[in-house]
Amino acid sequence: MQLTAPAAPAAAPHATVTDPAAPRTAPAASRTGARDADGMAVASFILGLLGLLVLNLFLGPIALVLAAVALGRGTTRRGRAVLGLALGVADLVVLVALMQADHTVSWSF
Repeated sequence: MQLTAPAAPAAAPHATVTDPAAPRTAPAASRTGARDADGMAVASFILGLLGLLVLNLFLGPIALVLAAVALGRGTTRRGRAVLGLALGVADLVVLVALMQADHTVSWSF
């Protein structure tokens, strides 16, 4: 198992220069970063939705953070990230409303 990336081979002294106008492919790191941001957007949506039912004290802030990070990284699933952000806020609003009604942090159906 290798934990680090292999070292890049040294350029040969007779290496050719590529055309700077030639199209470049996206590096693997940017594709992985976009995929991670998309996953965070979906996770924030799911956790925000789940937080409306249970554990809204924990799942609401997690949904907020994941949505903010996904939007900051430029996710392609912007709608899901915004919904995750809205549901995270809704989780906290529901928590505050139920705390005012029951005078406790925990609540049940």
